[in-house]
Amino acid sequence: MTTNFPENDSRVPPSAEGATGASANPAGPSPAANPGAAPAQPTAEQRLAELETKHNELSDAFLRAKAEAENARRRADEEVSKARKFSIESFAESLLPVKDSLEAAIAMPDASTEKVLEGVHATLRQLVAALERNKVMQIAPPPGTKFDPHQHQAISMVPAEQEANTVVAVLQKGYLIADRVLRPALVTVAAPK
Repeated sequence: MTTNFPENDSRVPPSAEGATGASANPAGPSPAANPGAAPAQPTAEQRLAELETKHNELSDAFLRAKAEAENARRRADEEVSKARKFSIESFAESLLPVKDSLEAAIAMPDASTEKVLEGVHATLRQLVAALERNKVMQIAPPPGTKFDPHQHQAISMVPAEQEANTVVAVLQKGYLIADRVLRPALVTVAAPK
């Protein structure tokens, strides 16, 4: 069956009505028409404003963190510079009494040999104490100690009545600063038999 519509008829066929009804409101039903629906989405301008605010907050936080990091780095550099510059201060301070004792000995040219020797021993004790306070310890292995290439330097191998590769005599004491070798001990070592 065919339906004929006159030219001035205002009726619209049902299929055309559904098409025009859907295209008439592209955003969908209005919130007033459906009170239980979720609130409307923010507009592009509102979203842009929110994002610009968030960007400004993050940019400010970044700049503050960067400035704080730069200040911390600068303070650390100053601390390191001061530590390098004045690291020897306590060591030098502990050596001043030794210098004072030596100057006092020179100021007494007519002192007896016994007095000078007594002064030298006292000055040596001061020097040893100053070195120990600053963690400078001597390496003086007793005879028979196993040779340690990390702390000893062998000058020669000599025949000896002891186990091979052991220290026979110390020719010059070595020194450690903390656990690091400042100067190895010069030693003679027992030769293999």
